[in-house]
Amino acid sequence: MLDGDLNILNIIRIVVDVTLVWYVLYKLIMLIRGTKAIQLLKGIVIVLGVRMASVILDLQTLQYITNQAILWGFLAIIILFQPELRRALEQLGRGSIFSRSHKSVEEMLENTIDAIVASCNYMAKRRIGAIITIERETGIDDYAETGIPINGQLTQQLLTNIFTPNTPLHDGAVIVKNDQIVAAACYLPLSESPFISKELGTRHRAAVGISEVTDALTITVSEETGNISCTKNGELRRELNLEQLREYLVTNLSISAKTPEKKMWNWRGKNDG
Repeated sequence: MLDGDLNILNIIRIVVDVTLVWYVLYKLIMLIRGTKAIQLLKGIVIVLGVRMASVILDLQTLQYITNQAILWGFLAIIILFQPELRRALEQLGRGSIFSRSHKSVEEMLENTIDAIVASCNYMAKRRIGAIITIERETGIDDYAETGIPINGQLTQQLLTNIFTPNTPLHDGAVIVKNDQIVAAACYLPLSESPFISKELGTRHRAAVGISEVTDALTITVSEETGNISCTKNGELRRELNLEQLREYLVTNLSISAKTPEKKMWNWRGKNDG
């Protein structure tokens, strides 16, 4: 009977141990998602895979090389990724890494879409040019770093004020992540596609450009015509009315049922463009 109890306790201990390790790894991936560090993580996995293969096949030289790479790579990580490590420690100190949002995701998504549609309506009527890029699955932090950090709640008022002519941030793109404006005045890659109409300007080329290298969804408002356009996966939809814009956003932005952290959204990327 005692042995049976010990076996049950050992099983529970192993389950708890594995669960905690996977949870910490998941939080780590969520923390570095969309940053350059995610590429580093992929590199580490490859090096470890090569290391295991060299041990199994008894390849002495390859073992030595991978051992040195792991040894010095650890020091290189600390030096090269100081900002990411500092941010992680700060969030850990604030308890934000392991905290959950109590705000309804449905409400968050609805409020964000409402703010974007209302802002586009205001700017379209007044011929105020705008370009709004919404992050989906592919991280676009590298492009956010080219602009001015905002990290503020997305509202109609803030979005409209950013694009008001002759203000410091009106040139460039606004980058949105979840319900936050991450940065403004950001530079996006311009598309070189010959199929883009010559009557379209830099904003539309930037919208197509970012959609060619990421799965981001971008909304543009033309300052010449006031027309609203949406772009994703290299496809540009022009002259949308407000109802079509709202439908487009609702269709392409959906809540991830797989993500336990309810603040995270899953953005569907293969809807009709």
